[in-house]
Amino acid sequence: MQPAIRIENLGKKYLVEHGSPRGQYRMLRESLVSAFSAPLRRLRGLASPRSEEFWALKDVSFDVQPGEVVGIIGRNGAGKSTLLKILSQITKPTTGRVDINGRVGSLLEVGTGFHPELTGRENVYLNGAILGMSRREIDRRFDEIVAFAEIDRFLDTPVKRYSSGMYVRLAFSVAAHLEPEIFIVDEVLAVGDAAFQKKCLGKMGTVAESGRTVIFVSHQMSAIRTLCSRAILLNRGAVEATGNTEKIVQKYMDWSNCAQRYVAPKSDKPVAIIQAELQPTCGGLELRTIVWIRSDRDREAAVDVRVHDVIGTPIAYGSAGAFSETELVRLRAGLTKIILRHSISLLAVGRYQLSIDVTRPSVEYFDRAENCLAFDCELPATERFGKRIDQAWGKGSWQLPTLAETVESESELTC
Repeated sequence: MQPAIRIENLGKKYLVEHGSPRGQYRMLRESLVSAFSAPLRRLRGLASPRSEEFWALKDVSFDVQPGEVVGIIGRNGAGKSTLLKILSQITKPTTGRVDINGRVGSLLEVGTGFHPELTGRENVYLNGAILGMSRREIDRRFDEIVAFAEIDRFLDTPVKRYSSGMYVRLAFSVAAHLEPEIFIVDEVLAVGDAAFQKKCLGKMGTVAESGRTVIFVSHQMSAIRTLCSRAILLNRGAVEATGNTEKIVQKYMDWSNCAQRYVAPKSDKPVAIIQAELQPTCGGLELRTIVWIRSDRDREAAVDVRVHDVIGTPIAYGSAGAFSETELVRLRAGLTKIILRHSISLLAVGRYQLSIDVTRPSVEYFDRAENCLAFDCELPATERFGKRIDQAWGKGSWQLPTLAETVESESELTC
């Protein structure tokens, strides 16, 4: 039988521009150097020193058979959403190929295409057309869409007056009533209240039982276990494991629970993160991040940490060196052990992920370990909300106070 989806050696590369850690403004000297060096770098085929090649996906290959329901799981930044955007033909791959046999319906971002000035009724037709439904199909499914969304009393009210719950219910309902051969779904069961989420899960179960091919991304492992016959685990843009749903989900859960230590894959970069680990201290109010960095020669660099919550929202940013050149960390040729200490007393109770970057601020980006570590905050915030919080990077994120010390030692590294 011909696969519904065949993916061969798929890769997607982005060029990531890095701004000045001091903010969006640069000194005149930096701007002049960048302007004069740019033409020469282009002639040599070099990227900007403030940019970095980032492979969101690399060498991904797998088949999906007709009628199969496959779950895609992995940490934030693993490449899940990029993969679905390629399958939905929203973006083109850099390498490899994708063969799709059948009409594709995508539910990637709930509510995309809704116009706030139009009524619910008008938006059903508008959004349905954007998602690929003909007017005849929408007419035939209109009553089901409205009944599922439970907004019949407000059908002729402009959606700008809807509550957020009403808005997402209608958006999900339109998309869920598509009738493609292949259905691509990205984390849509996190909409609405608990009752509506249960209703959404039931609808997705009906779609799966109808014999249609489904690619389903979710951080809700219970939904993956319920709906999917097979699962694929992505890690740093590559397929880490594939097979029976229960085994892959368990591997992911074990992996996440053991994320207080990270060993990097082999790298030939001149400066590379080798391994890192977290050590909660001071009764859970402080975090020690221990990073081993290999350098080809003596250098000065900034070592930064970025904290996200479990759905990828930026929370905090801490750095040894990025905010002041006098605080740069001294890297010796060979291996250097860096210990970063952070107060996490302002974090709410919950689970967080931590990324590490090594840079020469405004000059060169050396290495990154994205979402490589995880930790739980088990104590409520001890500071009052009136405390001044310095904004760092990203809307709503705050500066994580950082103390750093280096230990120039090679014998302590254990991989």
